[in-house]
Amino acid sequence: MLTDVETKVIELLLSKGRVSSADAERTRNLQKQTNGKGCRILLDLGLISEEDLRDAYASLLDLPVWEKKKKQTYPIVDELSYNFLLANKVLPLAVDNDELRVALANPCDPSLIEVLRYQANKKDVKVHVGCERDIVASINETYAEDTEQPAVSEGLAIELTKDIEKLKDLASEAPVIRTVNSIINKAIEVNASDIHLEMFEKAVRLRYRIDGVLIPFPAPSMEFYPAIVSRIKIMSKLNIAEKRLAQDGGIRLAIMGKHIDLRVSIIPTIYGESVVLRILDRSAVTLDLNKIGFGEETLAQLRGLISRPEGMILVAGPTGSGKTTTLYSALEEVKSPDLKIITVEDPVEYSIEGINQIQVNPQIGLIFSSALRNVLRHDPDVILVGEIRDTDTARIAIQASLTGHLVLSTLHTYDAASAFTRLLDMGIEAYLLSSCVIGILAQRLVRRLCQNCRQSYYPDDEMSKGLQIGKAHQLFRARGCEECNNTGYRGRTAIAELLIVDDDTRRLVLRQEDSKVIKSEMRKKGMKTIWEDGMFRVLSGMTSLEELYRVAVQ
Repeated sequence: MLTDVETKVIELLLSKGRVSSADAERTRNLQKQTNGKGCRILLDLGLISEEDLRDAYASLLDLPVWEKKKKQTYPIVDELSYNFLLANKVLPLAVDNDELRVALANPCDPSLIEVLRYQANKKDVKVHVGCERDIVASINETYAEDTEQPAVSEGLAIELTKDIEKLKDLASEAPVIRTVNSIINKAIEVNASDIHLEMFEKAVRLRYRIDGVLIPFPAPSMEFYPAIVSRIKIMSKLNIAEKRLAQDGGIRLAIMGKHIDLRVSIIPTIYGESVVLRILDRSAVTLDLNKIGFGEETLAQLRGLISRPEGMILVAGPTGSGKTTTLYSALEEVKSPDLKIITVEDPVEYSIEGINQIQVNPQIGLIFSSALRNVLRHDPDVILVGEIRDTDTARIAIQASLTGHLVLSTLHTYDAASAFTRLLDMGIEAYLLSSCVIGILAQRLVRRLCQNCRQSYYPDDEMSKGLQIGKAHQLFRARGCEECNNTGYRGRTAIAELLIVDDDTRRLVLRQEDSKVIKSEMRKKGMKTIWEDGMFRVLSGMTSLEELYRVAVQ
């Protein structure tokens, strides 16, 4: 049966929307079948995070919360062995003559507190509540040099890689399941777009990509890494025995009441397999051109382009610059019952209601060019091609735009004008480009400064001269606080340049002029460059000069 505290914890999580009624009922049924603890079942199923459970305990029991901090040290209590602390998830925080302060993952066990008081020979034990992974990590760090800590078996890593059945068993054990769930839950909580797990010679590294930047987080221990990778493979239906070749798969999870898709990629490295999980959270993405961050003039011009019945619109930029989100947002805006819209993508990142989406599959010959040929037989009005990667795809897309279709696609080029050069290098004739391309949007994503902790300053003489701004113009830089995970930034916004193709541009393309010439001519006509758009955000205090330099160059 569920204890009173567990019942209250689940009720509290329900009231806060952390779990659904169906998940709570599922947990109760599993608890009856297994006699397990209800809160542990919630964790093992990935329905809540360790932080959710910690905060619920703290609220219900009126206990202080303990959080792991960098470079913080903890005492070694001689009377409490490493094995005892690890088995019971107890971290001593401070000790004096009469009192012992500890962090517990499960503060609901009065017998454990009594044992601590007896073992440590203290009159009082003050309890804080913390996350299990942080407590375990801190115990290991504290006792790393202590002789009482048992050494990790030297043959464990070898056994894990050789014995596949044992690896499957380990991957299905609760500690490994909890670790993987915890890694994923934490990524969702910090709004990460990717999870990077890597094995090196002496350590495992865990990093989350947050707002486009990789941020290190506490990593799992080396001895469990093969089992963690195997757990991820099992979840994504990959071959657990294959360690020599790259593998790709997917996972669908329900986390905190949301359905999350994970795109999994695993590659072999010299010290072990490297894992990247791309998080596709449809609820966290707003497909709205108004929300991307374009300036008013750029937005109005872009809307004018996507409302046209035919022609090609290209979105340029590196990986992770928001190109797909922009194109999806454009489709959301133009879709209507009287238009047929078809996309060809690799992969389909988000499902859009009312739009036919095709995912390419090179293994069976369904590539961009062949899929696009078939799409044209379905009488579409608007076509989205995920990326123009080769000459065949480019030619078919161009022909589609010349025969009465609006075609949207992406290219990997630095700026808008370079898109012409890239397509010419692919072998596309200049007269075709000048006839079909109606606009090119080049964009980047810059991180927004955290408004809670941003720090103001004034430029010196050299900076003000280089930026052509007055010394009295206030700028802002990142500092870091708890609200922004000490990064100094929260969220991202787009900076962009939009090249509208006119008769002068077509003449330059026909002459196959260099992209610098095209860009110079467009600037004379009022086109703002990515740098200029970014400087406007810097001067308005939205982002920092350092962030602009990171994603764009003048």
